[in-house]
Amino acid sequence: MLILGAPGAGKGTQSGRIRGFYDIATISSGDVLRRNIAEQTAAGMKAKEAVARGELVSDAIIVELIRSELTTVSANWMLDGFPRNITQAQALDHMLTETDQPLNSVINLAVPEDVILQRIVERYVHVPSGRVYNLTYNPPKVPGRDDVTGEPLEHRPDDNPESFKRRLDQYHQLTEPLLEYYDKRGILSTFAGATSDVIFPQIRAFLDERFE
Repeated sequence: MLILGAPGAGKGTQSGRIRGFYDIATISSGDVLRRNIAEQTAAGMKAKEAVARGELVSDAIIVELIRSELTTVSANWMLDGFPRNITQAQALDHMLTETDQPLNSVINLAVPEDVILQRIVERYVHVPSGRVYNLTYNPPKVPGRDDVTGEPLEHRPDDNPESFKRRLDQYHQLTEPLLEYYDKRGILSTFAGATSDVIFPQIRAFLDERFE
């Protein structure tokens, strides 16, 4: 399964709630990337060099990381943050054909853009783990501190209205063709709402049928 949605749509939140009810492994491309950089793997060092140059990590590197990660999963799994474009989607299809574990469901989160913007402005992150907090919806137990480690949280420099508009434009450009790609295959399901509490019951009803 895949989970898709605009930046700030709540993919990480929904992924966490899904894991609380179902036996499913979540593979976050962001977490995989950060771990490989920290562990200084070959692909991780290539990614680090790209980031240092201010460039996007290439499709080839991301595909290599996800391919390696999928070899460690033998049961139900969900990808978060990958694929981001048609090229990555086709690469994913190819690797899943090789391992005989075809993709059978794509969840798309549809959240109003004004709601997402508010989330972005109030978002704080524990950078080493990727844990995300929101001052309104999911505040840390201790202001400014990660719930697990107690380490300081950071507000990303690009979590502002101007940067968000650019990221959203890029998302629409890359992801709308991706949604069409999966819709034509009959595996796309879209769930809409302004909060995770509205969207998650829809997702749970859908997954209850799938897991049965």
